[in-house]
Amino acid sequence: MPPKPPRAWQRMLSGRRLDLLDPTPVDIEIEDIAHGLAFVARWNGQTKGDFAYSVAEHSLLVETLFSRMNPNAPMKWRLAALLHDAPEYVIGDMISPVKAAVGPGYGALDDRLAAAVHIRFGLPATLPKTIKAQIKRADKVSAFMEATQIAGFSVDEAVKFFGRPAPELLEGLDIRLRPPVEVRAAFTARHETLLEMMT
Repeated sequence: MPPKPPRAWQRMLSGRRLDLLDPTPVDIEIEDIAHGLAFVARWNGQTKGDFAYSVAEHSLLVETLFSRMNPNAPMKWRLAALLHDAPEYVIGDMISPVKAAVGPGYGALDDRLAAAVHIRFGLPATLPKTIKAQIKRADKVSAFMEATQIAGFSVDEAVKFFGRPAPELLEGLDIRLRPPVEVRAAFTARHETLLEMMT
């Protein structure tokens, strides 16, 4: 008898059973994404403060930065910015050195999950390269802020890794550390607002 294949699905709190190797949009729920991301720590948890800096909080900041950097962007691309790390609700947040060590399999898994998330919420499975690049720029600004405000980097060190953002881009923005329940609610509410603005 051949060996039983390893289990490749995870049961979500919504009751959905998500196949990580072959994810389908019908098994994606925003409540699961918001809950998972609110409990996944950025920077492997190596940040200052009484709460972990979550991927959900990071995603809210990236969407804000993307909107500032691209004020005329359609709402669907703002939604894409909010969801740019959505796969991490099931595969976690790996720092770049770990991703490099794991190899291309991680990227392929991430891409499959991202495509299912995008389709579920009315986005193209694969984002246009220009939009991906714009979101990546906002992501790097967010990383600079996080590095210098809560992750122990000097400004010079952060500039070396992430570049120096324009000061006006950061005006009025600070890293926020909140309990997961608050971040989860904020992420869900922003998602709902963006969906409504798309229609």
